[in-house]
Amino acid sequence: MYYRDYLDTYIEKDLRQMIAVKDLNAFLRFLTLLAGRAGQVVNLSGMSGEVGVSSTTLSEWLSVLEDSFVVFRLQPYFSNISKRIVKSPKVYFTEPGLAAYLLGIESARQASRDPLRGNLFENIVVLEAMKTRLNDNREPNLYYVRTEKGIEIDLILKKEGMLFPFEIKSSMTPNKDFARNMKMFCSSEVNSGEMTVVYCGDYYESFHNCRYIHYTGVAETIRNE
Repeated sequence: MYYRDYLDTYIEKDLRQMIAVKDLNAFLRFLTLLAGRAGQVVNLSGMSGEVGVSSTTLSEWLSVLEDSFVVFRLQPYFSNISKRIVKSPKVYFTEPGLAAYLLGIESARQASRDPLRGNLFENIVVLEAMKTRLNDNREPNLYYVRTEKGIEIDLILKKEGMLFPFEIKSSMTPNKDFARNMKMFCSSEVNSGEMTVVYCGDYYESFHNCRYIHYTGVAETIRNE
């Protein structure tokens, strides 16, 4: 009920004061598609056909959603790891519960089985990292990396010239493959720091030379790096 009322109030009142939305249904489709792409690089040109409006309009809508703190963007880190990297930002929701509502998720049980569980979990972790930096009155300095060679790092904290990579998994069991991309990244970055996997399991100071932390420890880890 809360999310439904919030969405109705936001669209019917606040949104109309910020931009002229001629088709509210199209805007809702866009918002729902964004929820399904949380933690992904958003291709507005590709979404244009699904929503039924131009990519220019979608770009304006996305800016309004960001300005009104419904979503935020995670910018890519421009690394020397590859000459060609994905340059578009990822989009996350500042309230993951709203994203879940838009996706029709009504219970924790349903969320645990949903195909987008990993995306929503990543959203929660990245949001927590962002909140921690901002609440400490610091620039976020948070990024991601995705190269055309297949190396992807979910989250990177740049702090005092060092790059701390984080892999985010909704799993409860550690797996040595979780750190594979981080190891490739660190082998190419002389200023890389300790590798961390954020997941739903127990804390391990070192598992195959990588630290594992429970997601509730994200704020403390980000603050103490």
